[in-house]
Amino acid sequence: MNTRQENTRQENARQDGGTKVVVTGLGEITPLGENVAGTWDAMLRGESGLGLLDESWTRDLPPLLGGRAAMDPGLGLEHQQRRRMSRSAQFAVKAAAEAWADAGLDEATTVPHRVAVVVSAALGDMTSIIDGWEALKTRGWRRVPPMTVPMSMGNGSAAAVALLVNARLGVHATVNACSSGTQALVTAVELIRAGDADIVVAGGAEAPLHPLVLSSFAAMRALSQRVDDPASACRPYDADRDGMVLGEGAGILVLESERHARERGARIYSELAGVGISSDAYHIVQPEPNGTGTVAAVRTSLEDAGVTPADVALFNANGTATGPGDASEARAVQAVFGDAEQGPALTANKSMTGHSLGAAGAIESITTILSLYHGLVPPTRNFTRLDEGLSVDVVHGSPLKLGPEQNVAVKNSAGFGGHNVALTFRGPVDRADGEGDMT
Repeated sequence: MNTRQENTRQENARQDGGTKVVVTGLGEITPLGENVAGTWDAMLRGESGLGLLDESWTRDLPPLLGGRAAMDPGLGLEHQQRRRMSRSAQFAVKAAAEAWADAGLDEATTVPHRVAVVVSAALGDMTSIIDGWEALKTRGWRRVPPMTVPMSMGNGSAAAVALLVNARLGVHATVNACSSGTQALVTAVELIRAGDADIVVAGGAEAPLHPLVLSSFAAMRALSQRVDDPASACRPYDADRDGMVLGEGAGILVLESERHARERGARIYSELAGVGISSDAYHIVQPEPNGTGTVAAVRTSLEDAGVTPADVALFNANGTATGPGDASEARAVQAVFGDAEQGPALTANKSMTGHSLGAAGAIESITTILSLYHGLVPPTRNFTRLDEGLSVDVVHGSPLKLGPEQNVAVKNSAGFGGHNVALTFRGPVDRADGEGDMT
């Protein structure tokens, strides 16, 4: 970093002293909708984006469920762009374009060297690697697609987004399993608080509906077997849950320092007020049964935001619909907030979208932000009753309306390897109309 850059960083950090980080743009593509409005409205209706996968490659596999994105992410891309971008990178670019426009940004209003990108994935693009390997084995090295390596890079989605928004400060890709998209938002906060960035485009993108990935999860017995009724298969927190359903898509957010956002007159959805991370150091795939790592991450996030557990109105759960995972998270919620009568409302969006791995935390952060912005919490689909001995307040049946003073929410994520990430959002002073319709 040269002297001029260091002086700029120090000056921005000084002016922002105790920098608030705010969210000014949202973009996503999910099994429920091709954009934020479509996904949000479908969530409020409690719809399911999950179904039986019927691609040709499923013929040699047992019946498999999945949540296909609501549209082809490559639509609108030039032929050469499609050839050079993995499916997950296409998701990222589609969502980032929506978020960038939603924030009211363009090259004329930004300083490229003050814009960073943090877009993450749990897996990257395995399809490119596997297809390249098959070509090598069956047709020889000259038939390996030349873009195999660039398309399979873990930072491929982040690089594609940086090209889209002309970000010159830096491109980052954090890999923390299924908490990757949430961790990306933590990194974004750190860049802005340090005074290094005015704007960070951050989130996650994933395209895991591949026979190898699905077969691995099936071998772990982590997938729901309710193939006869896909819409009811993913049942987070329900006592009869039997496993997750994978989905795909992307969630991208535009974060700014509050000073920068207000100087340009941007609409502010919420403040990302607190962040917390921890590690279980317990098992590579199993959660610590009492959720001690989640407790640590959530408490750190609340402390960072300067709020107490009693201030939190909403807990957007990791809620994968696995037996051990949901039980561990529920125990953590009870440890931090108390039982159902004392604690916040809890919602689990994967009941509708499926689990998009590294994209899930970013997609669900968007839902959390909109819940505060509109004062409405989408229900948890397929929930009927809790495990015996657990006590959390699961929103189900219909959306929950938040009161005007209920403006703090926590988003929790967890991933293989014992990764835990918690975010604390503070909603706007002037809430939107409360009807939730974004169209």
